[in-house]
Amino acid sequence: MKPLKKLYCRAFQLAFRLALPLLPYREPRQLDGLDSIPPLLEEKNISSVLLVTDRSVRALGLTRPLEDTLEAYGIRCTVYDGVVPNPTIQNVEEARQFYLEAGARAIIAVGGGSAMDCAKAVGARIARPRKPVSKMKGLLKILRLTPLTIAVPTTAGTGSEATLAAVITDPEARHKYPINDFALIPDYAVLDPAIILGLPPFITATTGMDALTHAIEAYIGRTTTKLTRAMSEEAARLIVEYLPKAYADGTDLEARRAMLRAAYCAGVSFTRSYVGYVHGVAHSLGGQYGVAHGLANAVILPLFLEEYGPACWEKLGGLAKAAGLAHPEDSAEHAAWAFIVWIREANRAMGIPETFPEIQVRDIPAMAAHADRESNPLYPVPRLMDRGELETIYLKLMPKEVALWTSKPSSRPSEPISRPERHSA
Repeated sequence: MKPLKKLYCRAFQLAFRLALPLLPYREPRQLDGLDSIPPLLEEKNISSVLLVTDRSVRALGLTRPLEDTLEAYGIRCTVYDGVVPNPTIQNVEEARQFYLEAGARAIIAVGGGSAMDCAKAVGARIARPRKPVSKMKGLLKILRLTPLTIAVPTTAGTGSEATLAAVITDPEARHKYPINDFALIPDYAVLDPAIILGLPPFITATTGMDALTHAIEAYIGRTTTKLTRAMSEEAARLIVEYLPKAYADGTDLEARRAMLRAAYCAGVSFTRSYVGYVHGVAHSLGGQYGVAHGLANAVILPLFLEEYGPACWEKLGGLAKAAGLAHPEDSAEHAAWAFIVWIREANRAMGIPETFPEIQVRDIPAMAAHADRESNPLYPVPRLMDRGELETIYLKLMPKEVALWTSKPSSRPSEPISRPERHSA
């Protein structure tokens, strides 16, 4: 990265860090199960709500108990179940129309990060009816109260129930971008492990690694606080201990409860301390190819931790020790590599690949540009990278058996380049 841009990025991040104590962060109030939602709405004299979910969640019957209970309380529940895995602007606009036609006064999101992000964006559009979703991307573009929002996660990964972010896809531009505003933090959250007992193993794996990515990126960045460090440490410890158990036995209630707590802790951490280039690249892959966010983070995470090198060893090593992956007397380098090795081995054991066959060399410059614009200067990463450096990351994420005829996607073909061998601890 050029010195002037680097100076700008670090100055921006320092200013944000100094402002952290003054910003209106909050955590959602936690409710005790789905049955606690109707009495809350009744107490607040809310007689009509919009339930945002997806068809698979509804087909599994996960929303039926809530719908029935709301009906018993005389609360009208209008359901929008059209959310797709990477929620689109169209999803947001359709759900918003449902909300307006129903005369709803609250939004309940039941699902994974996609449903919760869609619901948050709907709330933003209700608060800002004249501002299109495309104009909300970035920081603090809403700044108005949104309708009362209740988040009910059905996966343990995104932590969206605790964050100020909603990630929306523009399918025409093949671009995925975050909306960040304090107004998007849900008012209430329901963390019920019984809801996620039937989560399939692969989704358990990728969403769990998504939560770990949040915890790690927030921890190794340069904008941490005592709270975010503690939350990341708790999340990492729980994930290392319980993700393999939840993957092996989906009916393990203790493991499911621990993973929900881990995802929530990681969400609290990264909504204050932000993430890093893993997310910038993951969002570009989601926008371009529809790659699921948890899967993208799981694959990309160890590569960036290797790329950061010594810049992240001290903090990553400290997190490894807090998670029980290294001894207190181990060097920072040794502990950091222990964590990277654990991530790679866990991914392999859970059937998570190391590469993305979808990546096309011709798409890399545009994706790297998106990742650069999203990440710099916002994300307080251990080591700054510009667009050109990010392009090389996409090359390393391509299958090793694919011959890459250029070291930079925008240059003329020269000679094949194969992926470098992985380091070991």
